[in-house]
Amino acid sequence: MIESAVGIRRGAFAALLDPVSDGTFRLLGQAFYVIDGNLSVRVRRDGREWFVWKSRQIEATPSLLDELAQFSSELSAQLSPLA
Repeated sequence: MIESAVGIRRGAFAALLDPVSDGTFRLLGQAFYVIDGNLSVRVRRDGREWFVWKSRQIEATPSLLDELAQFSSELSAQLSPLA
């Protein structure tokens, strides 16, 4: 997808990591929900949020959004330099 990025996945969620010059990584953009092995985009239609990839769409329920936030939070904590 992106030649210089590293992809990671846990369950139904994934993220792209960008190598940084000091040998660490930073999150490239935001985490994604995976549909059929592909990174989806999050859109709002008719007042509801959806994860969409091509013609497939999955409603972004509060439960899924909470799981995505948890994945993002844990990933950010792992990528943060030690104090």
